[in-house]
Amino acid sequence: MSEARLIAAKTEKARGLRRNSSSKMVDGDRVSRGWMLVVTIAMVVAAVYFLFPVVWLLIASTKSTGELFTTNGLSFGEFHLFDNLAALGSYDGGIYWRWVLNSIIYSVFGSILTTFVCAATGYALAIYRFRGRKVILGLVMGSMLIPGTVIAQPTYVLLVSMGLNNTYAGLLLPALVYPFGVLLCYIYGQSSVPIELIEAARLDGAGEFRIFGSIGLRLMSSGLVTVLLFAFLGSWNSYMLPLLVLTDQNLMPLTVGLVGWNQSSITIPSLQILTIVGSLVSVVPIAVVFVALQRFWRSGLTAGGIRG
Repeated sequence: MSEARLIAAKTEKARGLRRNSSSKMVDGDRVSRGWMLVVTIAMVVAAVYFLFPVVWLLIASTKSTGELFTTNGLSFGEFHLFDNLAALGSYDGGIYWRWVLNSIIYSVFGSILTTFVCAATGYALAIYRFRGRKVILGLVMGSMLIPGTVIAQPTYVLLVSMGLNNTYAGLLLPALVYPFGVLLCYIYGQSSVPIELIEAARLDGAGEFRIFGSIGLRLMSSGLVTVLLFAFLGSWNSYMLPLLVLTDQNLMPLTVGLVGWNQSSITIPSLQILTIVGSLVSVVPIAVVFVALQRFWRSGLTAGGIRG
């Protein structure tokens, strides 16, 4: 009888343990579902917060100047989008499309040059060991703490002294200094470029520039797309430095031109709707670039988070 009771007690204990473990799993599922609900709500709120201005911009672009103030901000009036686009392109001799071209020049060429400079600098800091390397890394990280508006005025004075104000080079050259891109390329270089492969290339007689071009850039390509995207967005949205450096309207980017229209709309009411439509059109290139590079951007972030 004692053995039977002992077996029954052990069986009941095992059932109790299974029951407790199953209840803990249920509680864990409840906690997990609760956190998922919280995260989902937070993401929805963030999406609404960021997309609401774009939705308002899209609706407002379809209205006439009078309907901007006589209709609800989120309700459509008569559809004037194509008329507004035609007026946008013809106003002041089509100056808006000149601004678009300038923004493309500054952003595309500037971001490509910036990415190459960051790649070369980050690669050198990641691969080579030299005296003062840690000091340079510290300076790069420290320079990221300085806001761009703080150095805008000294940069303008330097460009004026070099005779580069009111020129394309006056905006392209300062964009080459991108500490955040250098730091990202340094991380990508450390994680994706094996030292053994570099040594093997040197033994085969390859020079340092050839190794960087044929091996370093290719292995860092996914990370460089991330730097390219950040550089493009920063250049496309740049405002302070172009405002200081440029005075010729034919050299201004979209940001400076649209702000000028917005200020002039106080005395010229027709510019109000043109500013809104122009702002909507200026969002399109950013969306296209982001969607086109999204796959490479996500893989680049993943590659940069793994240290080899």
